[in-house]
Amino acid sequence: MAPSLNSNPLVLQILLLTLFILGTRLHASDPVLKLDYYASTCPTLFEIIKKEMECAVLADPRNAALILRLHFHDCFVQGCDGSILLDDTITLQGEKKASPNINSMKGFRIIDSIKNKLESECPGIVSCADILTTAARDAVILVGGPYWEVPLGRKDSITANYALANTNIPTADEGLISIISKFLYQGLSVTDVVALSGAHTIGMARCTNFRSRIYGDFEATSGHDPISESHLSSLKSICPPNGGGDNNITAMDYDTPNLFDNSFYQILLKGEGLLNSDQEMYSSLFGIETKELVKKYAADTVAFFQQFSDSMVKLGNIINSDSFVTGEVRRNCRFVNT
Repeated sequence: MAPSLNSNPLVLQILLLTLFILGTRLHASDPVLKLDYYASTCPTLFEIIKKEMECAVLADPRNAALILRLHFHDCFVQGCDGSILLDDTITLQGEKKASPNINSMKGFRIIDSIKNKLESECPGIVSCADILTTAARDAVILVGGPYWEVPLGRKDSITANYALANTNIPTADEGLISIISKFLYQGLSVTDVVALSGAHTIGMARCTNFRSRIYGDFEATSGHDPISESHLSSLKSICPPNGGGDNNITAMDYDTPNLFDNSFYQILLKGEGLLNSDQEMYSSLFGIETKELVKKYAADTVAFFQQFSDSMVKLGNIINSDSFVTGEVRRNCRFVNT
């Protein structure tokens, strides 16, 4: 006999939290997207995006993480429709100043540069949403990560949703159950939670997002190991406890911060995850399934790369169905066409 909800409090809590997440229901299901969507209208699309991303990552390897994060935050609000790229105007409130995005979303100029090149080559053809999705794939490859094919054909939304950006995007101090519920709401699985969190193997975190962690249970999860204590002391020098230094940054993967690999999971095994939301996948009492996946990916790079690729395709396939009706191909990714 199948267990009842009452006998599985974790499932019940996830379902209840899911019901309270606001916004349009979106699914990572079979989208109206095609691998060869631009084959005849803009055949140089991939070459142009790859070249621009090569220049960006060569100039600063951290740019890879910036583009990957932009893509993730875009897809969790209204689907992958380029809404994250819109600037505020008199008639439109964008998502850039929402709590999870303000002071942490960068990389917009890289997308602008790609868009300008594509408008010169194929004017009015390639959507900003497709540019961002493809650029995120190339960003990962350029820092040693896996390849995956990117289905294309997204339209750019003519709206943004500040409120949904504040509620749908997982935050650094969020608990595991709440994070899982937000992924489930998008049609993603617990496996996707752990695999996509592996993107934190590159990129930086701001002090304001890890202060509570390093002055909270970091010592408890890391087991008072002398090496861990030295690392914690270094983190505290970067991020003081009482105000100031909010925008100071440090790598989420201190071993290989500019290389896309599985060391992020090995750090979690040591109890040294920088963000509470990451360490919870291994240390939370509710993380029975997530803990096993962390151990799996820490031991097997191939398994991590394969699942990360699959999960990124699912993420990119979260579509805003309204954008296929009312959407457009923006001439400038920051503004709706007039």
